Amino acid sequence: MVSYLDVSANDLLDKAAETLKKINAIKAPEWAEFVKTGTSKERPPARADWWYIRTAAVLRSVAKLGPVGVAKLRTKYGGRKNMGHKPDRFYKGSGNILRKILQQLEKADLVKKVEKSAHKGRIITPRGVSLLSKAAYEATKIAKPKEEPFVERKEAPKEMPAQQRPQQQPRPQQPSQSAQPHQKPQQPQPKPQAAPAPEAAKPAEQ
Repeated sequence: MVSYLDVSANDLLDKAAETLKKINAIKAPEWAEFVKTGTSKERPPARADWWYIRTAAVLRSVAKLGPVGVAKLRTKYGGRKNMGHKPDRFYKGSGNILRKILQQLEKADLVKKVEKSAHKGRIITPRGVSLLSKAAYEATKIAKPKEEPFVERKEAPKEMPAQQRPQQQPRPQQPSQSAQPHQKPQQPQPKPQAAPAPEAAKPAEQ
């Protein structure tokens, strides 16, 4: 049979809460919609059926940690309080809520008080184990979407529209060497030398 530890806690609590709503001994008090579950919380719970969800969570905690009492459960369901510019501070959960829930569970014969050596508190009864096991079996029937294996897909490069394409300037065409006849390199011509200037006539000797 499926154990309550083999399924997701959220799915288990939802299914167990539906069963707890049908038990007459478990009933949310009139003040349940106005209170917070602890000093660390800023607002009351958002869900209307939070009392049954918390009752199912406490039943699961008793099954795991039992024998357990109110003091340990207050620490488990506590939290950090936002202190503004000061460091956060841990506060325990509401003891009144947990005490009322344990009393209702004990009245419904789902938990009972025991005393084992130095430890005393409440443990889960066979009826409570049966309730959690049935809720776990119902939780396994919840259809979950199958996760497809991740496959990396390479996208083809997108073609740019003709208006956004950069215009390429045409390259100047160079005449091929085969089309031109072979020409010999021209040798530099010598520069013409200037004619010597005529000598002036010497005067005749007397």
